[in-house]
Amino acid sequence: MPAILYFMFYASLGLGTSLTFLSSHWLTAWMGLELTTLAILPLMAQHHHPRASEATTKYLLVQASATGMLLFATILNGWVEMSWSINEMKNPYALTLAMSALALKLGLAPFHLWLPEVMQGLDLLTGLILSTWQKLAPFALLMQISQAMPPTLLTILGLSSATLAAWGGLNQTQLRKIMAYSSTAHLGWSVIILQFSPGLALMALGIYIMMTMAAFLTMKDMSSTKISTFSTSWSKSPEKMVAMILILLSLGGLPPMTGFTIKWLVLEELTKQDMYTPATLIVMAALISLYFYARLSYFTIISLFPGTTSIKTYWRQKNIKDKLILPIATTATLFLLPLMPLTLALTYFYN
Repeated sequence: MPAILYFMFYASLGLGTSLTFLSSHWLTAWMGLELTTLAILPLMAQHHHPRASEATTKYLLVQASATGMLLFATILNGWVEMSWSINEMKNPYALTLAMSALALKLGLAPFHLWLPEVMQGLDLLTGLILSTWQKLAPFALLMQISQAMPPTLLTILGLSSATLAAWGGLNQTQLRKIMAYSSTAHLGWSVIILQFSPGLALMALGIYIMMTMAAFLTMKDMSSTKISTFSTSWSKSPEKMVAMILILLSLGGLPPMTGFTIKWLVLEELTKQDMYTPATLIVMAALISLYFYARLSYFTIISLFPGTTSIKTYWRQKNIKDKLILPIATTATLFLLPLMPLTLALTYFYN
């Protein structure tokens, strides 16, 4: 594919997300969502492979269904409330439909089953875009209508996302499917706190994007897409595999890595709101999801001692074009915990 086409598609992704961010009218927000969907489809189908074509078709059908639900919800609210403003959606039926449509776009449970299947058919770079950038525009709309939603509904959505994604990722052997379930689980933590502290939910989303970027870029650098090849990458680059293990543990939420911040701050806010039962349940779901992160770490170094093996390896490492983004993302994923009090103070200041 020519470089000018890549530039056009990436620029359309940025333009569509920015249009949704700046929108106060449902039609302009819908245009931004459609622009991001249409821009990523050629990137998903650029590899002429049946799995890529299948993943592109599934993604198109799912996003078209979610867009139709969202458009119907906005028409219903405009008909009943005589308003097309995003912040003035008050009809309960329209709110429920809009929340279901945005949950389908984000891959939240119980609408998350399409995400692992689509991720499996994509290359790692496009999977990174789908797991990070494509979440921003729907999450921005969900933030704007979250204060009008019933708090119980958001709590159930967050708990179900964290729990079902944790169970779904237990027996997976494909790294892209594991990252898809990880996406659903981390978004569950952001959604459950959205009703009480939107700034904290946005910070949790930002930390998740940073950790996922480091994980995907490391997997791309090592050309690993499943556990069987991931476990033999130690002989290629032990330093990167040690960093990958720490990134996985950060995704699992172990201190003192940055990923622990999400769990710590969300649980603190839930206890302040006297929501002890949801806090207990989501911690138990986090322990389940921690298992498959620890399982990946086990297959990386514990099951394969760093020594001479009979596995064919490359005698020369590939020339790494990205020498800036991966080190920055890895450092931020592992060592930002001491700066979290300052970040939290700034978050509450801008709230």
